[in-house]
Amino acid sequence: MITAEVVKSLRDKTGAGMMDCKRALTEAGGDMEKAIEFLRKSGMAKAEKKSGRATNQGKVAATVRDGVAAMVEVLCETDFAADTDKFKELVNAVLEAALAADGEGCVTEKVNDACKAILTEKIATIGENMQIRRAVKWNCTAKAENYIHGGGRVGVLVEIANDDDAAFLHSVCLHVAAFNPTYISPADIPAEKIASEREIAAAQMAGKPAAMIEKIVDGKINKWYGEVCLVNQPWIADDKTCIAKLKPNAKIVRIARWEVGEEL
Repeated sequence: MITAEVVKSLRDKTGAGMMDCKRALTEAGGDMEKAIEFLRKSGMAKAEKKSGRATNQGKVAATVRDGVAAMVEVLCETDFAADTDKFKELVNAVLEAALAADGEGCVTEKVNDACKAILTEKIATIGENMQIRRAVKWNCTAKAENYIHGGGRVGVLVEIANDDDAAFLHSVCLHVAAFNPTYISPADIPAEKIASEREIAAAQMAGKPAAMIEKIVDGKINKWYGEVCLVNQPWIADDKTCIAKLKPNAKIVRIARWEVGEEL
């Protein structure tokens, strides 16, 4: 059964009209993702709005030290608690635990084990439920930098090879924080995702000559690359260029951008 709540959720995600959303859900058999694709193909989806972000408060913290990069997210119930010195002490302790964790990649479980005592103590002292939501550690072979925005609302880690320009590395961090790219470059996009985007773009051109459709679809895909790929996005310092043109030899090894309470 397609309820009013489900229809509203689809409208919130796409910006399409209520009746269009209901029709799309009916066509998709109630499947939300298929309904979104139906709306996009028919051109009724105005935007793919992000929705359902968690309302949890807290902070993201990050650091790079001696070739090791780490970032953590620690949550609490209120922004008031997040700004206390005691909570900041907890965040710093969690970050140190991430740096010291064995291995690399996701170290959330190891950090939670290492910080059980201090987490329990801070919960008792501050009087709010708290959670070490995630933690990552990189053992870097290239240059890395971290950036924190909004007093801990957003955290960024970037690792770049073949370029020693510190100002450029910092600017990439700012760019990632501001524009939140989904991928580093088109080569990182799964083939099935590109195929799906091409299919959607072609469906929107139904009725036009095949040769024209191919050219239009190519243009739409290149424009899409400029929206979702870091190296193709208009550069934060000069929107007339992009990283791919500005620094063709720089290799962006990996990026991470976390925002407090975002949907995972």
